[in-house]
Parts: sequence; structure tokens; C-alpha cells
Amino acid sequence: MSNNIAKKEYDVIIVGGGITGVGTARDCAMRGLKTLLLERSDFATGATGRNHGLLHSGARYAVNDSASAAECIRENMILRRIASHCVEEHDGLFISLPEDDLGYQTQLYEACHRAGIPADIIDPEEAKRIEPAVNPALTGAVRVPDGSVDPFRLVRANELDARLHGADILTYHEVTDIVRRGSRVEGVKVRNTQSGEEFAVRGSIVVNAAGIWGMLLAQMAGVEVKMFPSKGALLIFANRVNKMVINRCHKASNGDILVPDGNVTILGSTSDRVSIGECDDMHVTPKEIETLMREGTKLVPLLASTRMLRAYAGVRPLVAADDDASGRGISRGIVCIDHEERDGLQGFITITGGKLMTYRLMAEMATDLVCAKLHVARKCETAMIILPDIDSKADDAPAPLRRGSRTVALRDEKMYVCECHKVTLGEIRDTIASGQAETLTQLRRRTRMGMGKCAGRFCALRSARLMCSVGKKDAAQSGRDLADFIGERWKGIYPVGWGTTLADGQYMTSVYQGLCGLDQFSGDA
Repeated sequence: MSNNIAKKEYDVIIVGGGITGVGTARDCAMRGLKTLLLERSDFATGATGRNHGLLHSGARYAVNDSASAAECIRENMILRRIASHCVEEHDGLFISLPEDDLGYQTQLYEACHRAGIPADIIDPEEAKRIEPAVNPALTGAVRVPDGSVDPFRLVRANELDARLHGADILTYHEVTDIVRRGSRVEGVKVRNTQSGEEFAVRGSIVVNAAGIWGMLLAQMAGVEVKMFPSKGALLIFANRVNKMVINRCHKASNGDILVPDGNVTILGSTSDRVSIGECDDMHVTPKEIETLMREGTKLVPLLASTRMLRAYAGVRPLVAADDDASGRGISRGIVCIDHEERDGLQGFITITGGKLMTYRLMAEMATDLVCAKLHVARKCETAMIILPDIDSKADDAPAPLRRGSRTVALRDEKMYVCECHKVTLGEIRDTIASGQAETLTQLRRRTRMGMGKCAGRFCALRSARLMCSVGKKDAAQSGRDLADFIGERWKGIYPVGWGTTLADGQYMTSVYQGLCGLDQFSGDA
């Protein structure tokens, strides 16, 4: 496929396979542009796959960043309509505790209404009734339209729709340089990270949607995008302890939000500046876990006795502010840079900042700018056209939609490979057979296999067998893949390895090393 790509000339080349990149690819393709998306690794491996999955009402930003709050509530309502299969609607609470100033509750309520966010101050007793897990000592509560969103499913839906509209998409293809002629960008140089093949691709416009790594891509182009890498650590708990999103009603701080996500709960987050060199290998420290637990148990005391599944961290792509050491005060607003206007460099655009919640708006802004430069008059339709449901049960769904869905191989519909997320044998087989997943880690991102309470204890082994029979891997290849998968899962488990989590880890070790001999393969299993 690389040879075919190299022979084409594109209207737009988008760099970055997170939600902003795939959303921009979808928008560009829907407007009839010849579109190429390049991702150096797999989809959603950056900030998109490493957040708390909050369907923002915007209330968290209402007091200090009214513009971002207003963007959030507008996109919240759009996503509920176009991506209902990726969204869980359950509302949220901002709670005040005895040590909190109730005056902030009034500030929040008034700021929400100025930003267009529906908000209601409710009695603490009512809050305890609708959310039994909440700290019973609360002194105030505000109800807002928060929810949760599945970022992996959202990325897949956008990616699929981009392909259906004609976009070319390459994962595991890293941009190694920007091709310039004088003051104009004319394309990119690309390296296949698996085969080592190198080639160039021509395009009228290059869109930098690489998140925090966008500052490095900008350097390749000879311009500067000054960014603030803000690390956020999060914890996943083995049970869904809360029914609604629970926020602390005070100025944004560490460990002040709990998001219910399927059958688990996610506690977030911290905010600390890190170097760009650390962004490819984030680790959660004991101090960060201690901070999250100390603050999280104030929201929901039950967390203290709930088993932690794993810890993980992502890096927020914030536009820099030299006087803010934590990044908490930096706006979460969208930054769309026309480098021709700012730097005299034609054919290069950066879209950054923002958040998962506002990805569609970010894509629209970037695509509007691309279309203006290419003199294309077609308007954005992404706020009205419903995203395809990758789990659709429609028998007449187009072939690309049926691939990887839970409707193929109906004879296997009731046979679960992953009980936690109800992933069927048919879905696993089809995802592998269609070439969407060549490794267990890729399979995890596409089906959520291994992301449940058991952390892949049994489903990983079952899936490895299917990689042999369906993916035509030999036993040694599948063993190494399994070792890599378990090793990657272990990175998130070992920081929380005590109590029942430690016992569970020891059990997994006895299964995979004692029974399966996984330690004979390379990897940190």
C-alpha cells in the first residue's frame, strides 16, 4: 500500500492518529478532499487513550475559562446526538465538603448559566439519594449534564467514517521530515516503523494534529509551537462505585473527579509539568497514587476498600504558559495556527489544545482553514451526520462497518472471549481476519479485550490462540506477542500492587509463567 500512497498527491496530509487527527480526516474526506492520515504507532496511543473519558458539560471550566466551558456544552449535546453509541448519559455532581467554601458553589452555578450549561443547586439529601456512594458529609451539591464517553470506540467510528468517505489511513508510519520548497510545505517524508521502508508523500497542506508531539513536528517544518507537556495520572477501580460523575466543587486540583465507565470507576487526575522526552514512556509514581487516593476518598469513602485495577498517565497538549508550574491555570481552549499568517510558511497548519470533548469542533476549525486555502466552498456536516456504530447489528450494514463488529459470525454471538466487556469469539476472529489487529495490543484498542476487571487474565490467552489460528502466527510469534501484551498490562498494575491487587497479580503470574511458560519469551511478563 505504501507504494500506492507515494504515487498519489493529496489535498491534505494529517499527522496524528488521536481523536483530533481522525476527526479531521473524517471532516476533510466528507468535504471531498483527497485525504491522508499518518500515525506513527496505533490509534489512540496518546492523550486520547489516556484520559478519564469524561463527557464534559463544561462545568469544570465555567468559573475560570468561560469560552472553553461554552465549547464543551455545545459539543456535549452534539456528541449525544451523533455518537450515542459511544456515550453514557448519567449526569454529574459537584459536591462541597465541610472544608470547602460554599461561596464557590454559587460562583460555579452562576458561571455555568453564563456559559449556557444547565445546572441546578440541589439539597445534599437529594444528592445522597441519587448518588448513594457520595461522601455523606457533603454540605452542598450542583447537578450538571456530565457523562462518560468511550474514546476508543469514538476514534474507531471516526476512522471508519473517514475511510468510507475515501480517506487513506496508515498506522505505524512515522513522519521523519517535512518536505519544503522555500516558504512552502509540499509534503512529508515517512518511515514505515515495522518494515523500515521510507518514502515521500506530496500534499498541498499538512495538518499537524500530533498532540504534544506536535511541537516536534513543527520544529521539522522550521517553526515553533510552544507547548506545555502536562502529565495527568489516573487510577482505575475494579467496581463501578458511583452511578454519576462526582466532582469536587472547588478550584481544579488533584484527585477531584470520579468518572463511572462501564463496570469500573476512574479517578483523576494529577497535573505536573514533564519534559517532552518523557512523553513516550509515562509511569505513575507512588506519590501520585497516594495523592489521588487521599483526595478521591474524600469524594467517595468506599474507594478506600475498593480494589485498584491499574494506574496510567497521559500528557495534555497544552499551549505553554511560563508562569504556571502545574498547568492547571492554562486554558483548555482550542488553538488553530495558520503558519502562513503567523510564520510565513505556506501549506502548514497546527491544531492543538482543546480536549477529547471538543475534538469535532477542533476538526471543523482545521478543515475550514484547509478548505479556505484550497478554495473549497463545501461546509462542515460533522455536527449533523451520525457516526457509524461499529457494533451495529444491521445485517445490511456496509462491509467496512461489519468488519470488527459483534454481528459477524452470528453462530459465535453467545461465546465470549472477554467476559468483562462481552467481546465475542466472532468479533475477535473478524477483527483479526480483516487485518484490523495484528497484535493483542491492537486487538485491545479495537475491541476492549483485556481492559476489564480481570486485566486480560484469561481472554488474553484465548485471543493469543486465535492469533495463531486466524492470524496465521506460529506459536513462538504468538508467545512473544502475549508476553508483550501482559508486560504492557503489568506496567499499569505494579504501581498499585498491594492487597488484593497484589494477590491477583500473583495469580496471573502463576497462570502465565507457571502453567504457560510465558517467561521463555522476550518481554516483561
